[in-house]
Amino acid sequence: MSTPNAVDPQLQAALERVAAHEQILIALDFDGCVAELVPDADAARPVPANAEAIGRLAEVPGVTLAYVSGRPLATLRRLASPPEGTLLFGSHGAERCLGPDSPGLELSAQEEIARTSIIDSLEQVASTAEGAWVEPKPAGAAIHVRRVEDPEAAEKVLEEARAALALVDGAHVKEGKAVVESVVVLSTKGEAITELRSHVKPGAVLFAGDDVTDEHGFAVLENDDVGVKVGEGSTAAEHRIGAPADLADVLEALRQLRS
Repeated sequence: MSTPNAVDPQLQAALERVAAHEQILIALDFDGCVAELVPDADAARPVPANAEAIGRLAEVPGVTLAYVSGRPLATLRRLASPPEGTLLFGSHGAERCLGPDSPGLELSAQEEIARTSIIDSLEQVASTAEGAWVEPKPAGAAIHVRRVEDPEAAEKVLEEARAALALVDGAHVKEGKAVVESVVVLSTKGEAITELRSHVKPGAVLFAGDDVTDEHGFAVLENDDVGVKVGEGSTAAEHRIGAPADLADVLEALRQLRS
């Protein structure tokens, strides 16, 4: 059995420990992990090799797949096209789908007011810079600057967004790559993975992600769990791959170990 190219000996050994458990959970971020980061967020799709590897893993007994993403659930379903039975956490854990009876996100009247204020504030900031745009979400909104050509102008937009959000009562700010997001329901990917662990009861978890918000997920990993950081940047994950295109090798290595 050959080891896929992106899997170094240390990661291979970690995957062997995961694969040895009867039940395992594979939790994946979407943007920058399964899919490349792209200027048009609505154009993001899984790297084809990743989609194929995820589809093959979905058929392996004892493997549960999950997406843990900052995307709204509806958008995540549309863009990721997850295999049937995949568990879903959207909006950084504020939205969840663990089965047909999973409750939807319900905001209080005060939270609805705060969400509206977040959207209005960010849209006002975005209107001042060409290329900046606002993505409304069920629990808040995000302002994106990946389309802003001048890096200094892009950072100025984010600074203005942070200042505007500081004036909104009930707004919680989350930082990301070329994006600032604010939510009215405070949740983290670490809480999502903890809930997934309780729901699935796996012997081990593999979590892969690329962004600052994924660090909360890496922080709750334990025992034989494996954290895989995609790309550059400081991280609590013990393992790293270079780009989303390398994730397929990790998933295929795990599938081979389960064969």
